[in-house]
Amino acid sequence: MTRIAPRWLTDEATRAVMAALAGACPLFVGGCVRDALMGREAADVDICVRCPPERTVALLEGAGLGAVPTGLAHGTVTAVAQGRGFEVTTLRRDVATDGRRATVAYTEDVAEDAGRRDFTLNALYAQADGAVIDPLGGLDDLRAGRIRFIGDPHARIGEDYLRVLRFFRFTAWFSRAGVDAAGLAACAAHVDGLALLSRERVGHEMRRLLGAPDPAAALAAMEGCGVLAAVAHGAN
Repeated sequence: MTRIAPRWLTDEATRAVMAALAGACPLFVGGCVRDALMGREAADVDICVRCPPERTVALLEGAGLGAVPTGLAHGTVTAVAQGRGFEVTTLRRDVATDGRRATVAYTEDVAEDAGRRDFTLNALYAQADGAVIDPLGGLDDLRAGRIRFIGDPHARIGEDYLRVLRFFRFTAWFSRAGVDAAGLAACAAHVDGLALLSRERVGHEMRRLLGAPDPAAALAAMEGCGVLAAVAHGAN
């Protein structure tokens, strides 16, 4: 079994939050698991749970920890332990999407939660002891340096058009296998959807893309499929 062993896994704040949430089957999720597998420092440690956010608040406060209702409508509470914040979100599935945001329902199924995410390498989970849970084959893609949409790329992009830019950002940072052809074709087909996004969201994503050590190949792919021109037009 694959395990992660980053420093944050065993520090006191992390252990306190996971212990408080033990009754809700907490799992680490997303970028912190991905980065740990790559030997990278995680900017944030995110956790998912099998309980509604109101129960999350009760569990945290019952353990003497802080609980900030940062996104109750989306199932998210920020746990605070020793001055550190941990985003804790109820497992979810999408009920409706409009290209910018999703209406969600809660679930207890990790595979359902994974299915609403963007790329396979971001649909990775880990237990408190570091054991990795990989419902969608993200480990193989991560090891191969493949940036692959979960399921149908067109459907994933239609849920949130920002995923067009996220595709190129993750390609710039993590790809060792070139630009995924199916993902690129889907991004090209949904260029017009970028006009629905706020300048703030687009600008934030572009800054993160440009922060990659060598974003040239990703930028060239963006130019070739019309995404770069659409972003530049939206900035005017």
